Amino acid sequence: MGDVVQMHFTTPDYVIFALLLVASTCIGLFYALSGGRQRTTQEFLLADRSMTCLPVSLSLLATFQSAVAILGAPSEIYTYGTQYWFLGVSYFLGLLIPAHIFIPVFYRLRLTSAYEYLELRFNKTVRIMGTVTFIFQMVIYMGVVLYAPALALNAVTGFDLWGAVLAMGLVCTLYTTLGGLKAVIWTDVFQTVVMFAGQLAVIVVGAHQAGGIGEVWRKAVNGSRIASLDLNPDPTERHTFWTLGVGGVFLMLALYGVNQAQVQRYLSSRTEKEAIMSCYVVFPCQQVVLCLGCLMGLVMFARYGEDSPLDKGYVKTNDQMVLYFVMDVFRDLPGLPGLFVACLFSGALSTISSAFNSLATVTMEDLIKPYCPAMTEAKATLLSKGLALAYGLVCLAMAYIASLMGSVLQAAFSIFGMVGGPLLGLFCLGMFFPWANSIGAMVGLVAGLVMAFWIGIGNFVSRMAVPAPLPPFINATAVPFPGNMSTVVMTTLIDSITSKPKPRGVQALYNLSYLWYSAHNSTTVVIVGLIVSLLTGPSKEKDLTPGTVYPVLCHLLFFLPERYKEKLCCVTPLPNKPIAIDTQLYRTAQKESNCLAQTEEEEEAKKRGKDEREEDEVRATPQPSCQLAHTVQETAL
Repeated sequence: MGDVVQMHFTTPDYVIFALLLVASTCIGLFYALSGGRQRTTQEFLLADRSMTCLPVSLSLLATFQSAVAILGAPSEIYTYGTQYWFLGVSYFLGLLIPAHIFIPVFYRLRLTSAYEYLELRFNKTVRIMGTVTFIFQMVIYMGVVLYAPALALNAVTGFDLWGAVLAMGLVCTLYTTLGGLKAVIWTDVFQTVVMFAGQLAVIVVGAHQAGGIGEVWRKAVNGSRIASLDLNPDPTERHTFWTLGVGGVFLMLALYGVNQAQVQRYLSSRTEKEAIMSCYVVFPCQQVVLCLGCLMGLVMFARYGEDSPLDKGYVKTNDQMVLYFVMDVFRDLPGLPGLFVACLFSGALSTISSAFNSLATVTMEDLIKPYCPAMTEAKATLLSKGLALAYGLVCLAMAYIASLMGSVLQAAFSIFGMVGGPLLGLFCLGMFFPWANSIGAMVGLVAGLVMAFWIGIGNFVSRMAVPAPLPPFINATAVPFPGNMSTVVMTTLIDSITSKPKPRGVQALYNLSYLWYSAHNSTTVVIVGLIVSLLTGPSKEKDLTPGTVYPVLCHLLFFLPERYKEKLCCVTPLPNKPIAIDTQLYRTAQKESNCLAQTEEEEEAKKRGKDEREEDEVRATPQPSCQLAHTVQETAL
């Protein structure tokens, strides 16, 4: 690299960056020393279920609007054009479905961990399998989020790489451990404001230097960076309308529907209505964030055109190019580079802190509490804080592995598709298909994970074996993957513009767009789970825990006669109010359901003043499955 690339921070830059870290720490200390002082697990893990709509929605936004998107989206737009913007189409269903299906189920069951649902619906083994899968997913993802901004900062400014990683990791660990979920949510709110400010500053100053936003648009059009609607249905194409708009829905469901980090925020809301509203508020915010990322990419193109800093050797990867652009634009404006770096690290901090808190929650609720029922509240809270601290240190160690993962945007989405997809399928299997049983759930999850890693690893191995030639108009250095993997993985990024014949059979599966991973893997879980459930004896609706099945099939199959609907799908509506079901109590109630149902009918008969003969007739009358389900629900509670 030449001297041009080594742009150093000035004193105002360091001051602004330090203020971000200090402010985040102070918020954590404030909640550690005020209110209930995080003395109960409800307060530490769920903010005492006291949060309002606005902070929850901004926290939802910040959790996955991380440094990954801030670095990845503009470089994606700069290199490939605005096709990526169509991902915004998927946000509509990706948030509407969680708001009206997943949130009502989770909230009314009064859960702490999303994986408690799996035990209520299936059994403890399925719950533990889901928890372990989530822990694996989030620990790996944290490596990407922690390492990527530090690497970019180091490459462009010479800022010490591991100093930046440690600063982020330790500050995050500190305020998450001390302040609990309430501190995490309020620091997310603060960090979201910083993110917006940093991105807006870059766009405004960059567009002004390029000659105005009209000139930016003109250059983007002339440079063929404004993409048209690509309706190619081929799932091996990296980005098309269907890949982004439909495949993206499944990615969004995995993120906003069943991911513990997001579910925990819904459950921290004061009411179910506020939890649902937070989803609606996130939708326009996400569109704004996506537009900001796209605009920054277009402003970058207006400044550099086809002659990018990557081509000149000023940076090594696309992910570093955004930070180079920021330092270049703000070269004569001290303090503003520090603001953008604060924006970048805010994204990382918000994501990492959410992960620490959610990892501590699932470990405590799913892996420790069930086996230590006599643990006091004080010990449980202390152990939860210790778990948050331990995960913070584990994720610091994972930062090293992240350097092998390549482009942050694609790596992050691939991880969520490969591991989040099977988890989404597991929840959908339980929530929408009442005849799915625990054996089907376990086999389905394993099949989904095997399929996910088969495709992921198969893709990598096939690229290693037969690297495809580059088209003449693609520069060999324009690869957003560092290290010796660049030549291999770069071919994945240009599948849509190479002239090689379309892959067939298994090879086509290996070439599947990373945005289809979540859809493909979740569908695998559902199909395998249903087949195994039917072969091993499907569950009956009367045997299910009340409130764990959303009767979506009942609405979709409205045209069937009632007797077939009762056999094929759940016809019991969700309870209208939150319920708290103790698993053991429910099972006891379920075993005694016939006696309890008879007793209840006897009491009703006596109240009405019926004679003994009518009483016997009522006891002898067989009950439909949905009526029995209601009876069990009432007696269980």
